[in-house]
Amino acid sequence: MSRLGPAKTRGFAQVTPNLGENLSREDLLARLTEPDARVFGSAFSGLELSEVAACGTAFENAVFRGCSFESVSLANCTFSDVLFSGCRFVRCDLGRSWLNRCDFRSCSAPGISFLKGRLTGVSLEDCQFAYCDLAEASVSRLRASSTGLAEANLHQARLSHVELDRCDLTRATVFRTSLDGMDLSTCDISGIRVSSDLHELRGAVVSPEQAAQLIGLLGIKIKEDEWL
Repeated sequence: MSRLGPAKTRGFAQVTPNLGENLSREDLLARLTEPDARVFGSAFSGLELSEVAACGTAFENAVFRGCSFESVSLANCTFSDVLFSGCRFVRCDLGRSWLNRCDFRSCSAPGISFLKGRLTGVSLEDCQFAYCDLAEASVSRLRASSTGLAEANLHQARLSHVELDRCDLTRATVFRTSLDGMDLSTCDISGIRVSSDLHELRGAVVSPEQAAQLIGLLGIKIKEDEWL
């Protein structure tokens, strides 16, 4: 039997099925302003937050559906078993946060920052994360499919067990970040920004077409066959 469409990305979040909205918007805002508060066991739908800064909040067993976050700082927060579905992030900061078993489904988050963050068990499916900042982040067990990561910044990130399928990595910056063992063959890596000797790409798996592009970065030209 042939498969119809791409396979769904396996998620990591272990969220309680049919989780209810057990916390109001007002209660959530109150907890965000409390140092080291905990948000546990609640779903949120259509939530809109803007110009809010959390104080090290711990989110556990939570679901956000169709929510909007604008100029929201979630830096230094912890997210465990959290699902974001159809959410929108604009100018949001998750720097130095820890995301453990978190899934993003059909989310838009251009320029979102995970600077110096820790991601352990994170999936991205059908998302737009162009210009996202993962510089100096520690990333282990990341699965991304059909996701836009154009011009993402992965400078000096530490990556392990990363799976990328049909992702857009055009002009992504990976200076001083090893891609060893990563399969990039289904991704668009046009204009990827690496060191002059391409050492970041050593050990990565690429397609023949991608290999020809990378050879061009070294100034090597491939001679076309001449037919008489």
